[in-house]
Amino acid sequence: MRGTGVPITTPFDSSGDIHETKLVDVADWLTESGVDFLVPTGSTSEAELLTAEERHQVTKIVAETSSVPVLAGAGHPGRKETLQQISKAVSAGADAVLIVTPFYYEHSQSDLITYYRSIADASSLPVYLYNVPVYTDTSLTPSTVQTLSNHRNIHGIKDSSGDLQQLKRIITLTNDSFDVLVGSGGIYADALLNGADGGILALANIAPELTTAIYTAVSNDNVQKAIGLNRQAAALNHAITRQHGVAGLKHAMQYRGIDAGGIRSPHTSVTERDGKEIQDILDQTPMIK
Repeated sequence: MRGTGVPITTPFDSSGDIHETKLVDVADWLTESGVDFLVPTGSTSEAELLTAEERHQVTKIVAETSSVPVLAGAGHPGRKETLQQISKAVSAGADAVLIVTPFYYEHSQSDLITYYRSIADASSLPVYLYNVPVYTDTSLTPSTVQTLSNHRNIHGIKDSSGDLQQLKRIITLTNDSFDVLVGSGGIYADALLNGADGGILALANIAPELTTAIYTAVSNDNVQKAIGLNRQAAALNHAITRQHGVAGLKHAMQYRGIDAGGIRSPHTSVTERDGKEIQDILDQTPMIK
């Protein structure tokens, strides 16, 4: 899993059920826009508001639709349900699984090492670590990631800490075969220029061409272009994904002509004022016009 990945949004209909046709349309649009892999049932997919069967349903639709690799979110707070979700991801046709750190209860780094090793031992799919302390209040330290990177079935990490220094430390401590993916669109170019292998970016739902262009510019050693493009990405990322969350993200996609459907309660739609702010920001972003 290298390059630009997308934690694909999950469209819901007016009753709050998964809208399969719109999900297929979103997946098609993203792959046609040049992204490198798709990540269903991640944070941006509203995964924690989906049942285990709904996660399987979403992953299956994306895997059957997609011409690019699929990294399915399969983590739960505990080992048993996580392994059950991995089994569902296998039957759905996923290529690998993204496992969020256990949350709700506090866990030591030693606990996390033991947990991830047991998951990786049992999984028939490659395992990717998912560090997102803003949601879990748990963070994998660089030394913990280094230890886990030596497991034969742990292939990489999505680090959504937003901490570039931590990301650089992870890159330094792990070998080249371990995929280090940044989860913060605002630092995408910086992460790539410091050795990251790609990103899994909520921003790519709105602006896949912009995020892909940043990756291409870095790959072509066009540093100034990458930095310039990332300025656009950072402003857009902060205004939409940071300030307005999934509701803002879906509103932005709708404004771009991509019907990502509704949101699931307890999320609520953006206000008219916030919607206008989002539209103004999109209008001011040259790369996506």
